[in-house]
Amino acid sequence: MAKGYFEFKQFTIHQECCAMKVGTDGTLLGAWASAPTGICRILDIGTGTGLIALMMAQRYPEAEVTGIDMDREAVSQAMANAVASPFSHRVQITQADIADFSVEPFDAIVCNPPYFVDSLVCPDSARTLARHTSSLPYKTLMQSVKRLLKDDGLFSVIIPVDCRSQLLSEAALAGLVLSKECAIKTTPKKTPKRCLMEFRKQPVAFVNTSTEVLETDNGQRSVWYHHITKDFYL
Repeated sequence: MAKGYFEFKQFTIHQECCAMKVGTDGTLLGAWASAPTGICRILDIGTGTGLIALMMAQRYPEAEVTGIDMDREAVSQAMANAVASPFSHRVQITQADIADFSVEPFDAIVCNPPYFVDSLVCPDSARTLARHTSSLPYKTLMQSVKRLLKDDGLFSVIIPVDCRSQLLSEAALAGLVLSKECAIKTTPKKTPKRCLMEFRKQPVAFVNTSTEVLETDNGQRSVWYHHITKDFYL
């Protein structure tokens, strides 16, 4: 995945100008996140290469998808990836800071946020922007989601398990309710390393929880992982 591009079934992601390359986290979120069927509006916060925005456009053929990012080079690359895709007429990429972004509310919002909290800041400013929560604190993220999400909308995010409590606290303060959660293990014997989480504004009767595995003990792609990504991976 370190090469300058990554090919999916229906589109190609060029990534040489982006600090964060195509990875499992983004692919999982793009394949797992929910949005209303039919005509809807989807926002991808911190779009980077545009991967998740394009995955959502593929999965929801009537959706209008907006991807935003603060990094100028990432925005330029995401624009080029979107224009070259079959979904170019439905995907818009914009350079913006989510804290200042003000448009009509969205039916669904997705985000693969920065995740390094206490680690040393990288001297490369682009990688720092893409990787460290200082560039998008969970408080800012959750308050922005509350402001930009429709009352019946869905917000989906992927985070490290270690950050789960902090995100839940900020969600509660922002008035967002956890509705679905999937813990991700790399192999059956390991503890979960990532959480896929879905939030709503409205109360839910129960939280739909599950635990899934990416690879079998033999190093093969799990049935679940194969099923959720089969429309994307070659």
